[in-house]
Amino acid sequence: MSTGLRLYRNPLRLAVSGSPWRAAGFLAVYVFVAGWLLFAVAFTASVTAALFLITLAGIPLLVAAAGVLHGCANAERLRLRQVLSEPVRGRYRPVTQPGIMARVRTSWRDPATWRDVAYLIGLWPLLFIMDGIVLTVWLTLLAGVTLPAWYWAPRGNVGLGYANDTQIHGVTLGYFPHGPLGPGGWGVYVDTLPRALLAAAVFLVAFLLFNYVLVLTARAHAWIAGSLLRAPSDPLAPAKEVLARPGPLGPLHTAR
Repeated sequence: MSTGLRLYRNPLRLAVSGSPWRAAGFLAVYVFVAGWLLFAVAFTASVTAALFLITLAGIPLLVAAAGVLHGCANAERLRLRQVLSEPVRGRYRPVTQPGIMARVRTSWRDPATWRDVAYLIGLWPLLFIMDGIVLTVWLTLLAGVTLPAWYWAPRGNVGLGYANDTQIHGVTLGYFPHGPLGPGGWGVYVDTLPRALLAAAVFLVAFLLFNYVLVLTARAHAWIAGSLLRAPSDPLAPAKEVLARPGPLGPLHTAR
């Protein structure tokens, strides 16, 4: 499964390429919007249909729930175009018999429906936590790179650590239980421009290296999603293509 998120050996080249920024956008949309929204819709539709199975209302709700799952999966397939080189296309079993029961049997006996359930509902907690942690670290490092521009603005315990209710301007990078000048603290309290520049340099190195983690995480997420939401290949497709071509045996389907 090819991806448009390229990796480069040179971390500077990777940083100026589109890969980490597209990966960050892909993960951010999943964490803040698409992931929990699709999970909530798919979970609510599935659970509601299951609860009403004890009544006749459960039958049309099963059909509706399958349609909701397919729609949510299609929305995620569309979003995967942001990071995958080829579109992810799904395929569901067609309903060949009339009646609502035939639609229920066809939809819920289709492995593609259960793969949608696995991705939209079953894997949502794992993917949400993984994407959220990686995105949070990446954004924190990116904010640290810009530290010289805003280190002077915060007061007290703003930063990566803890400080007491002191009103000294600066950003906490460590643990200062008695304030930045008190005993028992460790780390760096960024309250001057030289300290801000030094901290920003460290953040920059970490940011450049962490871009690889960010891109690989987005790749892993896209691979999982594509593997579950992509229609399985038809092993008979080459034979069907040969039979469908005009030849000594004639086309497989007559022209209408």
